[in-house]
Amino acid sequence: MNVLQRIGHQYTKNRELGPLTLLIILSVVFYFANPAFLSIMNIANMLAFIPEIGIIALGMTMLLTGGEFDLSVGSVFGSIPVLMFIFYNEGFMGIGVSFFVSLLLAALVGFVNGLFVTKVGISSFLVTIGMMLIVRGTALYVSNGFPQSTWEVETALRNILVGQMQIGKGDFFLHSSLFWFIGLIFLLWFVLKKTKYGNWVMATGGNKLAARARGINTDMVKISLFMITSMLAAFAGIIDSIRISSAYPISGTGYELEVIAMVVVGGTSLFGGVGTIFGTIIGVTLLRSIRNGIVVVGVPGMAYNIFVGVIILAMMTVHALIEKRTTGGD
Repeated sequence: MNVLQRIGHQYTKNRELGPLTLLIILSVVFYFANPAFLSIMNIANMLAFIPEIGIIALGMTMLLTGGEFDLSVGSVFGSIPVLMFIFYNEGFMGIGVSFFVSLLLAALVGFVNGLFVTKVGISSFLVTIGMMLIVRGTALYVSNGFPQSTWEVETALRNILVGQMQIGKGDFFLHSSLFWFIGLIFLLWFVLKKTKYGNWVMATGGNKLAARARGINTDMVKISLFMITSMLAAFAGIIDSIRISSAYPISGTGYELEVIAMVVVGGTSLFGGVGTIFGTIIGVTLLRSIRNGIVVVGVPGMAYNIFVGVIILAMMTVHALIEKRTTGGD
């Protein structure tokens, strides 16, 4: 085995190495372009936003590993908080009950997605596009297109989900959403890597027919993954709406593709069977660092999609070339 093959073997064995290397390189580049990129204040700002998109990405990682994807997560992110605060602001139920009912509604969205994919046999692409329109349309209809105020929720829920914690004596604050994010990282890593359910997910995504032959209920696995993904998207949306004190029915527009990009760049296979939770965290941090870095160094923010497209193509090319060289393919 030559040097390139050994490097390729390590890369395919540890799919997080590629995006991690790229993250380090870009961080150094942005730092030399403007040292403010690695300032305490800027890092704190990034850590306020990363958990929200990252929580969605965790669910998408599980779903992609199981061989499916969900294009309705952006709509769920924006719409479920709108419904939650309509329930609360109109006096239908207390804030705690509204929170749990909203998560149940998100689970129902995921259940319906999974049902159509597994029982009716429609591709997840078409099913979740339809659900994306239904969920967003419902939120726009019931709210008349207006945002829902969350300013009254100065309660334990705000403190639990987005409360600030000062670190040291300076201006470095961390939101409690970061700790929710970290907890979910380790929980889903454990589930995916250390449990039977995680084995079922990878087997279902890798080869559904072989998984069925081994006695795995692949339909149940996929339906549950859609439900987990949708609930995490709703949870992230609720955190976001409480943090900014308003629930907008158009929030999360475009998040579905950005999240898939983060997950795939992090090393999870777009075709199922291979997933990495920690790689997703690197992918989320990488793309959010690019979004932040190009603004800090003075590049117009509208150029973000160009950078993301280049990164996606580059990482997919690296994945393909190294795997081909490692396996000896033509």
